[in-house]
Amino acid sequence: MPDTYAHACSPAVAEPHPLDPLTAEEIDAARAVLAGAGLMEEGVRVPMLLPHEPAKAALAAWREGDPIDRAVEVTLLDTRTGSASEAIVSITRGEVVEHRVLENDREPYGQPQYLFEEYERAAEIAKASEAWQAAMRRRGLENRMELAFCAPLAPGFTGRADETGRRVIRSLTFLRDHEDDSPWAHPAEGLIVHIDLTAGSVIRVEDEGDVPVPPGNGNYSADAVGPARTSLKPIEITQPEGPSFRVTGSRVDWENWSLRVDFNAREGLVLHDVRFDDRPVLHRASVPEMVVPYGDTSPTRFWISYFDAGEYLLGKNANPLELGCDCLGVIHYFDGHVADDRGNGVKIPNAVCMHEEDYGVLWKHTDLHGRSEVRRSRRLVISYFSTIGNYDYGFFWYLYLDGSIQVEAKATGIVFAGADEPGTRHPHMSEVAPSVFAPVHQHLFCARLDVAIDGQEGTLHEIDAKRIPMGADNPFGNAFTWTETPLTTEREAQRVADTSVARTWEVRSTTRRNHVGRETAYRLIPEPTALLMADPESSVAARAAFATKHLWATRHRDGETWPSGRYPNAHQGGSGVPAYSAEDASIDGEDMVLWHTFGFTHVPRPEDWPIMPVDYTGFWFKPHGFLDRNPALDLPESSQAHRTEEGCCSGGSCSCTH
Repeated sequence: MPDTYAHACSPAVAEPHPLDPLTAEEIDAARAVLAGAGLMEEGVRVPMLLPHEPAKAALAAWREGDPIDRAVEVTLLDTRTGSASEAIVSITRGEVVEHRVLENDREPYGQPQYLFEEYERAAEIAKASEAWQAAMRRRGLENRMELAFCAPLAPGFTGRADETGRRVIRSLTFLRDHEDDSPWAHPAEGLIVHIDLTAGSVIRVEDEGDVPVPPGNGNYSADAVGPARTSLKPIEITQPEGPSFRVTGSRVDWENWSLRVDFNAREGLVLHDVRFDDRPVLHRASVPEMVVPYGDTSPTRFWISYFDAGEYLLGKNANPLELGCDCLGVIHYFDGHVADDRGNGVKIPNAVCMHEEDYGVLWKHTDLHGRSEVRRSRRLVISYFSTIGNYDYGFFWYLYLDGSIQVEAKATGIVFAGADEPGTRHPHMSEVAPSVFAPVHQHLFCARLDVAIDGQEGTLHEIDAKRIPMGADNPFGNAFTWTETPLTTEREAQRVADTSVARTWEVRSTTRRNHVGRETAYRLIPEPTALLMADPESSVAARAAFATKHLWATRHRDGETWPSGRYPNAHQGGSGVPAYSAEDASIDGEDMVLWHTFGFTHVPRPEDWPIMPVDYTGFWFKPHGFLDRNPALDLPESSQAHRTEEGCCSGGSCSCTH
């Protein structure tokens, strides 16, 4: 019998599958092939290494027992010169299949993702700078230089001549009173160091203003906060017979659902071949990008627009999850494997958590005789957390017993802070603690759904509720209906959500109909989300074009995976979904991919300090005629139900614990 907080049973042995996650041994083998080909010279580093997934047609033709060519795609950076290249390495055959040098003058690609070692290097360069030291002395902070934290930050794209074509990182300075002090509470406002990482030198230092460093602290540990409250009683979650899911290698089976769980350094969690009743729903699903644009005009922050996947790698920054803290109940963990800066395989233990959880009432009715039938909902939760600097992000995929899928992103951690005199009113920042000001900003995520509703080909439709004017067609004024607008091309499918008409988007099968004669379908149901607030002519609008629409739909093409392109770091914009949809190809009856923007706009508040409670955002993907009736009719009553001879909760005295 599993304990309350326990691993589920070990995965059964499975035959290898082309979509199995990379292992540390495979990553090491790929590095050895690169070294043997002379591509891992001294100074060469690996900003990004990802699985090279089979082409969709090849995957469709593969059958169990067929040979598998396991491969990776690698970005290489020569830190001595700043030159970058890409390689595809067949691990199975032990050879470099393809290698090409990236050239910004021929094909502007921005910069490769940052290396972990570059964060420390940037801090060393900043602190060694005479201009930084002079600025610290001028501010009277000469005694606080040793404990200063120089935060390494992606530079955005400003078009400045002294940055173009260089591997740039910016550094803002935060102070600490001791080694364990939270630095985010002590910003040295207006001190900006611009660094060329390849040259190992400072491009320039900006020293704007003389705002005092906030004196308070932002510490939040149990030791800093003091005694914990004792009023909360324990909640225990047990499954005495173990979980309902079964894991075989990377494959998961749970009730009517089956899928494969994958993990990589950039996207983190990826789901493959998601099926309900063994009918395809999603070929591939992930959240491959997010942008965090700031709305402050100050020199310290106007350029901030982090791409936490494309610049920093969400998966590489994933947390090892802990029982009883990140996940509660009977848990199955999947380890993640990524490459370190030198291309060596590294295991992130317990990177992905999977468990079941109760989700209240799924369906209920009390009939005319007072007899009640109730069935409880349950969902399968697959999740991971990533920490990028001051923020922590959780990505949760929920599968429900009724065939619904919910995607939820959770943002917590520490708001990025500046400083000013207490009580100052700012149009772009709010005071969250005395002298501590947090800028308004957004967290905008992009989900990529390679849809497969009963097959790869489908049609896309926009569904709006429609008010009918009072008149001959609506004599009593009560009537309303809905409209169905086909979206047949990539340009037509660039859409904005509209809650005033309950707008949804429906993907219909071209090959199957339900028992009332309609095409089987799923609907993408957006939650209210402000799109990118930056001006359409701004740099960030060009770089994060995905965030200017709630929906994009493109014809599937192998390799089109990244909403803002493969290298958004210091990129001038135009890559990703704008490029993928540029030819305005037909998606009507075609194999299509949906790109959905969701997120939230954050005006920080004192309650967000010193560590913010989780903010939630997401969307639903729900069956709409995919099934002929409620698929959860055959669920058993809750094991905790208290029944009488007359039935559950009868006689007006309900003790039912459904």
